[in-house]
Amino acid sequence: MKVVATNKFANFNYFILETFEAGIVLSGAEVKSVRQNGMTLNEGFVLISKNKVLLKNTFIKSYQNTNNFSLKPDRDRVLLLNKNEILKIRQRVEQKGLTIIPVKAYFKGELLKVEIALVRGKKLFNKKDDLKERDIKREQNRIMGV
Repeated sequence: MKVVATNKFANFNYFILETFEAGIVLSGAEVKSVRQNGMTLNEGFVLISKNKVLLKNTFIKSYQNTNNFSLKPDRDRVLLLNKNEILKIRQRVEQKGLTIIPVKAYFKGELLKVEIALVRGKKLFNKKDDLKERDIKREQNRIMGV
């Protein structure tokens, strides 16, 4: 499994409740660009509409060695999920007011997969607590010589 993109702010801004693995529909040039680390997930989010799962606000830069410039780098992309998973996610989002975000993109064999997560937003005091805990762990590791 080769990770090509991660959402660095996912753990800082959200409580991750559950994760799902989804395939993604891309053109050949986009896959080549992703292989060259041309994908970012930081601003991305997922919407479910009419039993379609769409990945929005993700950026895949255009592949340099292609003549096809008709694809927009920030277009909406379709995610491939099982019908039962789509229904489960839709119910959880509607009932509890959760959000769906992409966490990481990786190659599983030759296929590009995106890990999406059901998340709840953190408040400011939760973020400060996380920073304190991280600083304490860093200090403990420094003292112990790890």
